[in-house]
Amino acid sequence: MPTPVLECVPNVSEGRDRRVIDGLADAVRAIPGVHLADVHADPDHHRSVFTLLGTPAAVQAGALALAAAVFESVDMRPHHGVHPRLGALDVVPFVPLRGLDASDAVAAAHEVGRALGERHGVPVYFYGQAASRSDRQTLAHVRSGEYEGLAARLADPTHRPDVGAARFDPVRGATAVGARGILVAFNVWLDSQDLGAAREIARTVRESSGGLPALQALGLAAASDRRVQVSMNLLDTGRTSLARAFDAVSDVATRRGIAIARSELVGLAPRAAFDGRAPDSVGLAGLQPAQYLDTHLDALP
Repeated sequence: MPTPVLECVPNVSEGRDRRVIDGLADAVRAIPGVHLADVHADPDHHRSVFTLLGTPAAVQAGALALAAAVFESVDMRPHHGVHPRLGALDVVPFVPLRGLDASDAVAAAHEVGRALGERHGVPVYFYGQAASRSDRQTLAHVRSGEYEGLAARLADPTHRPDVGAARFDPVRGATAVGARGILVAFNVWLDSQDLGAAREIARTVRESSGGLPALQALGLAAASDRRVQVSMNLLDTGRTSLARAFDAVSDVATRRGIAIARSELVGLAPRAAFDGRAPDSVGLAGLQPAQYLDTHLDALP
């Protein structure tokens, strides 16, 4: 029988210092049984996304090893990037993949969240399927006000963290730990510097504005590329695939006279997320086999 596989996709508020990022990756690799499938660093977002796979016990140990390394090397005080964030170890989602279900991911989230609070004193908010309160199911709500508003939120009894100290640590900030299904992070770069256009396109395509189901989107500017992007989270690719999201952005952009420059996959995606389309048809020319989640799952015992 195949070994159960849990995924953890920690997002860390450091995307520019290669030495720090490599050190964080090494901390994960030092844990037996953890497969570090991908590290995606983005200097404009000032954020790195790590993808860990393995048994629940191994992945939890890997997430805690990464956390310890983050809290030793990442300082939020000078941090600025275009992506929303709450703390140094910004978000730690657990995803059941093989032989597991949502309850296993929730259990892992709660165990790791409690350990973070006890070992490091960091304020921890549970979100998604691991949320203890209905108003914390959505990550955007948990991260409302971001790092800059965290001190005021922690001083408000109605916003106390689920575990950890209700005290503002300017170096570490806070951490959101959750459980969810497979999420695909997908950025479409526009051949434009018009941030207003990117934001309008994002508003048009995202579910909260009446767009595509299970799709979140933001319009962001990237100084290093001198272009703007529509940054998307596909929460359920069975409802909105990569192909459908790309086509929607492309159609709206075309109506505004804006061409698509390229696309970018943040982390991994299952092959099924492409809905039978070739990667280059959604702007992902040169996509490597290692960027498919299936490749890593097939290689695990």
